[in-house]
Amino acid sequence: MGGDAERECWELRSGVGVGPLQFGMSPAGVAQALSVSGPQERVGGPYAQEDFPDGVKTFYDAGKLACVALDAVTGPQVFLSGFPLAGSDPERGQQFLLDHAAEHGNWVLYTPDDSLSLTDLGVLLRSQQVGAARLTRPLFVKEEWLDSQYFRDHLPLEGASG
Repeated sequence: MGGDAERECWELRSGVGVGPLQFGMSPAGVAQALSVSGPQERVGGPYAQEDFPDGVKTFYDAGKLACVALDAVTGPQVFLSGFPLAGSDPERGQQFLLDHAAEHGNWVLYTPDDSLSLTDLGVLLRSQQVGAARLTRPLFVKEEWLDSQYFRDHLPLEGASG
């Protein structure tokens, strides 16, 4: 994982978005914010999904950005209180979120796939298989998706049939 030196760092803006992306953006607005002409791939499923260069996946609800997923290795890095959310050991990542929640009074939620989320921050920490290792893969989700039982049970699972 020597690519960390070149990895772009994005800022988490709780409830608003991450990096240059803001919840509610149109697909064209997302491409413009990422300084690309468009996605590398569009994927079908329950949500419109677009895959962009450098490990960024976006998900839309009614044509508006609702979720951003970052690849564990190639995606931008986002820190929460100094902890790297992308590319860390999943057990350490979950423990960090639990400790952060205890210290800051965040709302904790386990999703149906056993991922851990701090709902009031809109952070969902999943794991991703990278070679022989599993690493953390953060998703940043608009608050309504984590507040709603329906959306919580149907959060995007890339590669899952649905």
